[in-house]
Amino acid sequence: MNASPLCALATVWPGGRAHINHMYFARSGLFEVVWISDPDSRHSRNLLTNSSAAVTIFDSHQTWGRPDRGIQLFGAAGTASGAAAREAERAYAARFPSYDPSDSYPIYRFRPRQVKLFYERVLGGGTLVTARVTRDGLAWLRTEVWA
Repeated sequence: MNASPLCALATVWPGGRAHINHMYFARSGLFEVVWISDPDSRHSRNLLTNSSAAVTIFDSHQTWGRPDRGIQLFGAAGTASGAAAREAERAYAARFPSYDPSDSYPIYRFRPRQVKLFYERVLGGGTLVTARVTRDGLAWLRTEVWA
């Protein structure tokens, strides 16, 4: 998840249409994704009415035809508050030292329920491993191979 400082966040408009946004993020804990955002942005407004979200993270410098890697996460997101917000701010500040929580947008937190991993150098070409996120880490659900 540290391969890139950017991720893509997918949210759902109130009418059901998909929306995607690229943003800077930090990881909090094993798989939580945190970011700052204008509460008036489309993705922030979408999360107010539907917390369902997905995130993908990958190194954008990968070369087609060579082993790739990345992660897709599926879960729920929203504005962080209380202890969760303080933890998220610490994670974001650790990754982006110029971040100042005192004059910033609200911090948001994405909590995945499921992840899909691809790491072709380790798992083999065209192989995706899907796992459920648990309190203790990951629990394997299935492996798909398309190669």
